[in-house]
Amino acid sequence: MTTKAKNIAYWTTTILIAFFIGSGGVAQIAQYFGNPHGVVPVLGYPMYFFAILGFWKVLGAIAILVPRFPRLKEWAYAGIFFDLTGAAASCAAVGGYGPYAFHVLAPLILAVLAVASWALRPQSRTIGILIPSEKRQAGLNTRASHIG
Repeated sequence: MTTKAKNIAYWTTTILIAFFIGSGGVAQIAQYFGNPHGVVPVLGYPMYFFAILGFWKVLGAIAILVPRFPRLKEWAYAGIFFDLTGAAASCAAVGGYGPYAFHVLAPLILAVLAVASWALRPQSRTIGILIPSEKRQAGLNTRASHIG
């Protein structure tokens, strides 16, 4: 994949994830203010739980969009992934079939998009490499032997 194509794919997936996560977070916060003592009927979670998640979703969406702060981005991507897979598991646990199948599949599709965004991010937005190549490792060992 060319650098330009990778950059376009990165920004496309990142903007989509930031939009869905951020707008979902805002909606959850708004629902809390509409009924702060309510409980989500199907899932059984209290509304304050969704308000807390909503707050962190908005911050996570911002974190993956702004430049710099690679460690914060790693945490934001992890949180987004945990949120989405947790949402899918919660919906599956209460009968994610029939009309509820969408509520299991949609977060899983978004989780794949989040992983794609994370994997495609430019070097400037990473902390380091996930799996070092043998060529790179050999170069590091050569430099280390010259130092000592």
